[in-house]
Amino acid sequence: MLNAVIIDDESDSRQILAGYLKRYCPDVKVCGFGESVATGLEAIKKYQPEIVFLDIEMPFGNGFDLLDKLHEVTFETIFVTAFDNYAIRALNQSAAYYLLKPVNIDELVKAVEKIKMERAEKNHSTRTQLLVENFHSAKQRIMLPTLEGFEIVTINSILYCEAADNFTKFYFESGSPLLICRTLKYFEDILTEHHFLRIHRSYLINPEFVVRYSKGKGGFVTMKNNQELEVSPAKKKELLEIFEK
Repeated sequence: MLNAVIIDDESDSRQILAGYLKRYCPDVKVCGFGESVATGLEAIKKYQPEIVFLDIEMPFGNGFDLLDKLHEVTFETIFVTAFDNYAIRALNQSAAYYLLKPVNIDELVKAVEKIKMERAEKNHSTRTQLLVENFHSAKQRIMLPTLEGFEIVTINSILYCEAADNFTKFYFESGSPLLICRTLKYFEDILTEHHFLRIHRSYLINPEFVVRYSKGKGGFVTMKNNQELEVSPAKKKELLEIFEK
């Protein structure tokens, strides 16, 4: 039996999904509900679920914000969203699961069965946790979920990351940029230990690829791809200290 928590700001959506799970997924027990990031975190802490059904858009934050606040992820996440059917099929092959509202029963059953199978195969390591663990592999690689599936890249090939609402745009030493299905804050928490620096609310950079600094209130850095990025005044001192060592 897998314990589950449903986090959605719409009461009807929570109850309908709970009903579907009870009828069509008897191995899943809904233990609790949340209607926001705050109440969702409370439910996760209280019930320690194996699966969390997570609405993306909620008041005072979204599903990605909730995941950003967790120090460790021990559950599988099934996002409930409004992407079209093509995106749903593609994203289901990446680091998370997505269901289109209104929830299709066949897709729901398929997602739950996939989680059950993969948890057994991976000895209860979640896909989300595996995403984090990739940063600590010998080759320093990371799996990045995209709208087409996922890309596996080496961390030292990343020039910088740029915030794009609930997504992050990755730029590399070579090749085209990638739009990734995670927030910039999510990657900041992980990449900091690899000496990346958040220089602005929109930018997380790899200082190894900075080729020039231009003075100003906060200033600007020019990256190896000749892109000039603004530095927040609050981050200016921290940035300059890196190059003074």
